[in-house]
Amino acid sequence: MRWLITGGGGMLAADVLERIAVTGEPVLALTRADLDVCDPRALRDFVCAYRPRVVVNCAAWTAVDDAEKHEDEAMTVNGRAVEVLADACVRAGARLIHLSTDYVFDGNSALPYREDDVPNPVNAYGRSKLAGEVAAAGHYVVRTAWLYGAAGRNFVRTMIRLAGERDTVGVVADQRGQPTWTVDLADYIVGLAQSDLPPGIYHGASAGETTWYGFAREIFTLLGADPDRVRPITTADYPMPAQRPANSLLACTRSEPLRPWREALHAAWPVLVTKAGPQCSPA
Repeated sequence: MRWLITGGGGMLAADVLERIAVTGEPVLALTRADLDVCDPRALRDFVCAYRPRVVVNCAAWTAVDDAEKHEDEAMTVNGRAVEVLADACVRAGARLIHLSTDYVFDGNSALPYREDDVPNPVNAYGRSKLAGEVAAAGHYVVRTAWLYGAAGRNFVRTMIRLAGERDTVGVVADQRGQPTWTVDLADYIVGLAQSDLPPGIYHGASAGETTWYGFAREIFTLLGADPDRVRPITTADYPMPAQRPANSLLACTRSEPLRPWREALHAAWPVLVTKAGPQCSPA
């Protein structure tokens, strides 16, 4: 099986690439410098020439707050480019796995969101990702949430840094979600590609739930730092350009959820600390 990963320079793509490499199957991960997914002709021509069996689309505009001022640019990457890629995959006979987000929902539900719940994004980023889901109809869409990993900027690395810089850290305690390790999600994606499951929307997120505050306390504990240095604040206390959903929980009803978020964080910790370097030393 020949694989193609778009957005190959990203945090998730690095783990997907490593997971596929272990299988010995041919895989090509292309960064934006290698292939600009916003160039329709280049994208179509490359997929047609390479003829992969599976395409994992990790290319995305992920700057949530910047999307508020640059929605058209975000829509180009997260929506229009996906439409071109999906069409190219049909022509090449490739299975497309497109990554999406919990932010397609408004967060007003008291329950975790199911795959068939009606999206209602409350920010520009969410609207652009929903456009990508529509463009990828008939293919595989994997929604995920609160990603962290060794290869990029994320909440875990930020907390490690702040633990070494500040006596206390205020963290939002009124947004619920599922911290998800990119290694676990990479395993899920590869398994989905190799399965007989039909195309559609799938939720790939860790089991259990917490808040950003609870997540931060667990990180401080693993650092050997006092978790009480993490102070709970509200979303209103920390205003951002883009509105965030209060409930980012994804119910995994079409496939098994990933392992519990706390178990995954503990498993990931040695790698995360190594990548973080000297920042991992608590104050």
